[in-house]
Amino acid sequence: MPRESQLTLRDYNPEDFEALLEIDQQCYPLEVAYSREDFQEYLRFPGSDCVIACDAARPIGFCLTAHRLGHGYIITIDVLESHRRHGAGSLLLQESESRLAARGVRTVRLETATENGPAIAFWQKHGYRTRGLKPGYYPGGRDAYSMVKILGTNEPAWRPAEKRR
Repeated sequence: MPRESQLTLRDYNPEDFEALLEIDQQCYPLEVAYSREDFQEYLRFPGSDCVIACDAARPIGFCLTAHRLGHGYIITIDVLESHRRHGAGSLLLQESESRLAARGVRTVRLETATENGPAIAFWQKHGYRTRGLKPGYYPGGRDAYSMVKILGTNEPAWRPAEKRR
């Protein structure tokens, strides 16, 4: 299985579209995976950026982000199942966060399904903290956690208010 040192990262170019759409459709159930139109729209968002992880020049994953006014958003991070747990997701996230920080982003948000334990563990490992619940966020009424991270720290981006004495 490939290790992170064998992977290369590169920028998205339009010729990658079909390969990335296929990766997204392999990573998520049909009702959750992006449609062709939605995926095209996300790639064209102002402030969007897409980093691709390749193994022997073949895309095996990507991270799509967007930013505006100092706030970043992780639209999706997808890694083929055959390449998970070998560092690809962490490499993609690290590069994406670096790019966001270079653009003046301090706070990064995302949503993840409440029943997706491995994804929740991945985000927590990388310093993201649950900020709230979004009932019915995903098709089929699936709930999502809203998660957030302050770049430059693994500390929670949000803490409950302290009680007054």
